[in-house]
Amino acid sequence: MTEDKSKLLRSLTIDRSAGKAERSGSRWLPISAVIIICVVGLAAFAAFEFRRQSPTKETASHTAQQPAAQPQAPQQPPTNSKATGSLAASGYVVARRKATVAAEITGKVVEVFIDEGMTVTEGQVVARLDSVLAERDYELARSRAETANAAIAAIAADLEDATRIMTRVQTLSQKNFATEADLTKAQARVGVLNAQMRQAQSQFETAKIDARRSASMLDKHQIRAPFAGVVIDRSAQPGEMISPMSVGGYTRTGICTIVDMDSIEIEVDVNEAFIGRVVAGGAVNAMLDAYPDWTIPASVIAIVPTANREKATVKVRIRFDKKDPRILPDMAVKVNFLADVKDATKTTAAN
Repeated sequence: MTEDKSKLLRSLTIDRSAGKAERSGSRWLPISAVIIICVVGLAAFAAFEFRRQSPTKETASHTAQQPAAQPQAPQQPPTNSKATGSLAASGYVVARRKATVAAEITGKVVEVFIDEGMTVTEGQVVARLDSVLAERDYELARSRAETANAAIAAIAADLEDATRIMTRVQTLSQKNFATEADLTKAQARVGVLNAQMRQAQSQFETAKIDARRSASMLDKHQIRAPFAGVVIDRSAQPGEMISPMSVGGYTRTGICTIVDMDSIEIEVDVNEAFIGRVVAGGAVNAMLDAYPDWTIPASVIAIVPTANREKATVKVRIRFDKKDPRILPDMAVKVNFLADVKDATKTTAAN
């Protein structure tokens, strides 16, 4: 009976050691999880570094295995005589010969014989001014010249008659049939007529100069092309006043603008730091913005011997090797300067 009671009491007793074990196990569980995560992360990082460095190690080992004295194969020079350089620039197509045709006098435009796009020749009449007064002045000058010429003819006839009379009086005077006074009078008349002849001749020359001047002024009413080219702008219309200088109001100063298409070239600005790469006569590839797929062969004409202080550039003139009607003034263009292979080889060897 007593043993039964003692067993019952022991069963009712709380085991504190088991609780301590459970509490200690629950406390170590999160710490173990953190340690496991750190170990897994370190393993992944080590694997990543191994994969990243393995090609370099393989390359290094492969290089170490190669013989050190293996000679390199010589580079073959390019077959083309020209190679594209790294220097590029942009600019515009310009015409070296371009003129605005105007009159040398003030007048009213009567006719205009040209239009945009027309081709004109040197000396061709492009417009005509009102020339009524100029024609009258020319006719008057011609009349004065004819009058002076007629006066010369009249004086020449009198002089010829006076010379015959003087010769006859001299003959009679030698035979004592004429007085000394008659001889002196005849000689004086010949002298006066000679003076009148010189005066008439001078007046005739003056009249001819005046006639030529009037003819030149009349010709200025015909406005002519100064050189052969293409008309790119027509400014004046019939009925307008035109003058060689602007006097205000509605007076124009030009009839049209003519461009000589044979004088077309390229002007580009090259940075002054790279201007040493450009040489006169060097080959150039030009590409118009209007035709980006069209490469136009060109060459350097000259390097303008001055620099732009504000832009730090130097102007370079470039000619087209072959003219084409598609190339028009003021078109935007990009150029690539080509370098000789010999120069490129020397530069590579020096480097």
